[in-house]
Amino acid sequence: MGGVKKKSMASMEKSQDSTETAQEGAAPAKGKKTKEKSGPQQRKQLSFLVPKMTDAEFLKALTPLKAITVFTASKALGVNASIASGVIRDLESKKVLTRVGGFSGHGVWSTKN
Repeated sequence: MGGVKKKSMASMEKSQDSTETAQEGAAPAKGKKTKEKSGPQQRKQLSFLVPKMTDAEFLKALTPLKAITVFTASKALGVNASIASGVIRDLESKKVLTRVGGFSGHGVWSTKN
């Protein structure tokens, strides 16, 4: 009923030409190793641009919020969620914010009043 359709002559020739050139280029010379081992792989460290604000300015932007979540913080600060999450973690480590609830990685924080 619905199988693979037969390719046209031009596309069959193109695919045949490309496989022949790939086989010629990929054929390793005898006695040489083609695979080189590298050292342990390092994780890429992504750097995000945190807004240049002091802790007091962050707190001033987050204080009017009823419940501080990653989403509400990103809206209040005007940054994306990954940066807002980093800012919240930083403020929590400095004991400016306290975690009051949430589950499965979706935390809810409040200001320390």
